[in-house]
Amino acid sequence: MKVRARGVTVVLAVAVILTLALVARQGTSTGQSLPRDLQELVQARKLTPDQVRAALQTYVPPGQYDDYLMFSSGGQSGQVLVYGLPSMRLLRVIGVFTPEPWQGYGFSKETREVLGESEVPEETLTWGDTHHPAISETNGEYDGQFLFINDKANARIAVIDLRDFATKQIVKNPNGASNHGAVVSPNTEYVLEATQYAAPFPFGYQPVTQESYNARFRGLATFWKFDRSRGRIDPSASFQIELPPYWQDLADFGKLESDGWVFMNSFNTERAIGGTLQKQPPMEIGASARDMDYLHIINWKKAAALIAQGKGKVVNGMRVLPLQVAIDQGVLYFAPQPKSPHGNDVAPRGDYIVTAGKLDPNVTVYSFKKIQEAIKARAFSGKDPYGVPILAFDRVVAAQVKVGLGPLHTQFDDKGNAYTSIFLDSA
Repeated sequence: MKVRARGVTVVLAVAVILTLALVARQGTSTGQSLPRDLQELVQARKLTPDQVRAALQTYVPPGQYDDYLMFSSGGQSGQVLVYGLPSMRLLRVIGVFTPEPWQGYGFSKETREVLGESEVPEETLTWGDTHHPAISETNGEYDGQFLFINDKANARIAVIDLRDFATKQIVKNPNGASNHGAVVSPNTEYVLEATQYAAPFPFGYQPVTQESYNARFRGLATFWKFDRSRGRIDPSASFQIELPPYWQDLADFGKLESDGWVFMNSFNTERAIGGTLQKQPPMEIGASARDMDYLHIINWKKAAALIAQGKGKVVNGMRVLPLQVAIDQGVLYFAPQPKSPHGNDVAPRGDYIVTAGKLDPNVTVYSFKKIQEAIKARAFSGKDPYGVPILAFDRVVAAQVKVGLGPLHTQFDDKGNAYTSIFLDSA
């Protein structure tokens, strides 16, 4: 079967090449003036010129390299998948949070030690849920040296060395229960981990009542210090910023114009805890009641300086900048954000922040210049229940673009265009 499949691929590639040459020269329909067996193959599959063109554009012969590599999270496999582009060949499964017997990951002394670095007192963790990998950067551009990947289920971050595509380190967040993705600062000084679901702070048991949740649960922005020379995270030089118990989601570091700042989505600013048995709204309804959530706007360089000055406290071995200090020192601001946002992406020049709300058809574009002007003018529409100042929405938004239901992530090309994915509508 393998030989036959390979043969079909080669024959189809030949058919594609000949067909495209014919279409380009004569503008004739697919399959004309080809050898009969190739005509029959193209016709039997009912291929259009666009389809054979697509097949040619994605075909990479055996022994040749793809133009690009794509690093994809493996979800609940706990691994990272490496694909070639444009061929979409699976080139490598990188063992990260889950043992991989076929490649020996988790069975040798060295890899057992890597997996054991992040054990919790109650158990040895041998599984994970990976989302949103981040490639190391230099001056805000990918440098391809390291890859960072999260474990959403267990609040861990792993370091992968791209010289050998192997996991070198796993760190466990001492004050978090979950996270969503990883993101790096422009020169990979820090790897940011947002604790997606609020947890008791300090970490431990607390009853899930509304009073307890509001008072004793918190979100966190964890800035893991990365030592590039060693290729390792240094927990002793890392720090956290205490946040209200909203559900902090995806983030992106500013660059160039917005260097020194980080922008983070949040949802469930309603602080819903569910409880249908107690005749409370289901979690999905309670966490989506408001039309706006909060874009977190954080001056991370100022936070790092405050930590260095001893303005933080140590919680479970991690230095933490208290929420009140972050408010008082102008480290943390909020801006209203259409409900249940997901993607949060900084434009290449650092001048705009593009966010997408899963439950809102608009992509909202924030201007960093407008944000700074609003902060300077103290153009606040109020404060949240914890005292965080909320910037007036119309003072910080540059534009809103209606793209369809379920916008997720936005990426940018080198020609000034932005591309937003949609997970509900067909665009």
